[in-house]
Amino acid sequence: MDLESIADELYGLPPTDFTGARTRHAAAARTAGDRDLAGKIGALRRPTLSAWASNLLVRGEPDAVGGLLRLGEGLREAHQELDRKQLRELSGQQHRLTAALARQARQLAADAGHPVSEEVQREVELTLHAVLADPQAAQEWAVGHLVKPLTPPVGFPTAAVRGTPQRAAGSPSPRSGRPAGRDDRDAGKSPDRSAKDQRREAERMKKLAQARQAAETAGQQAHQREDELRQAESERDQAERQLHEAEERTTALAQEVKAAQEHQREARSALDQARHRATDAARTARTARGGAQAAHARAERLEADEK
Repeated sequence: MDLESIADELYGLPPTDFTGARTRHAAAARTAGDRDLAGKIGALRRPTLSAWASNLLVRGEPDAVGGLLRLGEGLREAHQELDRKQLRELSGQQHRLTAALARQARQLAADAGHPVSEEVQREVELTLHAVLADPQAAQEWAVGHLVKPLTPPVGFPTAAVRGTPQRAAGSPSPRSGRPAGRDDRDAGKSPDRSAKDQRREAERMKKLAQARQAAETAGQQAHQREDELRQAESERDQAERQLHEAEERTTALAQEVKAAQEHQREARSALDQARHRATDAARTARTARGGAQAAHARAERLEADEK
């Protein structure tokens, strides 16, 4: 196996299993004579719980991964030109999506047999915000080999996990709704916008539409995942009830089997005793018959002698 395949395997394992599997792969590489590969395997770091949960999300929800990456591209392209209202709208969609995906990551961890805490879920959500804000973070996350949670950069309007989006340098001013320094650049211009300004505005609107479309698509996927999560939780609850009922029935049957086995032992013991008594009685009967026959023969002889 090559390093990428081994890393894919290792970062799909729960953190508790990571170190042992890494040691085995490194030892196998050394045995095969590939010391360079063994060294690279040994250098792979064990992921934190939140990084592992984020890796599970990448592996288990490829459609959601694509939607989040597209949304991040649209936001990063458009946020410098958006006014405050538009920023708030996209930020709200972002928060709903990242919160839903973080919950899904927590459910995937539980399904894998390693439930995680709300704090871990919040770290996953912060990682998702970093993915939206930073293309390098998005690329790192999409590989599925995270070793620690990612942190959103300061200043990106949609990076905060809670509250009103902050205004980045060069983003629209809350008072004017236009980028800082625009008034100086526009000073002295004719009221009629140039063709260049019109093309810039058309491009801005195109990027905005793309960002909104990406956010809407990602939001729909998040709602679908939440519906699937609720369905899975309902099925899990039903399965747990059925398991509980089956366990109760198994316990009752085990008790019945135990009672039947005890009754069987008692019946077998009674049968053995009855057989012994029957054998003794048969022996006694044979002896009695023999005695009766001998007595009858003596009597017949005595009668014959008298005649």
